[in-house]
Amino acid sequence: MVYSSEKKPGFVSFRRIKESQLSASINQKLVESGEREKLIECGWRDKLRSHCKDVIKQKGLENVTVDDLVAEITPMGRALVPDEVKRDMLLRIRSFLAENS
Repeated sequence: MVYSSEKKPGFVSFRRIKESQLSASINQKLVESGEREKLIECGWRDKLRSHCKDVIKQKGLENVTVDDLVAEITPMGRALVPDEVKRDMLLRIRSFLAENS
């Protein structure tokens, strides 16, 4: 059977599926463990939401794409995560990966 380049199953699509499944599993574990709640409690979510609103006001709603917004807020989002939360999440992710690989 001959596949066109668009329909040929490949490593890249399989890898993306696996990464997506892994990401969903990690996210579920973070929710179950309460780690995600820690980000909310420390004000991280509210600060990012406020920053998003500021960026949109500054650039104008019609001039901002989701990709622009993500690129703008990602560095701040990473910097705002408290070190304690980063360490705890990293330990939990490593533990999860060790158990499931």
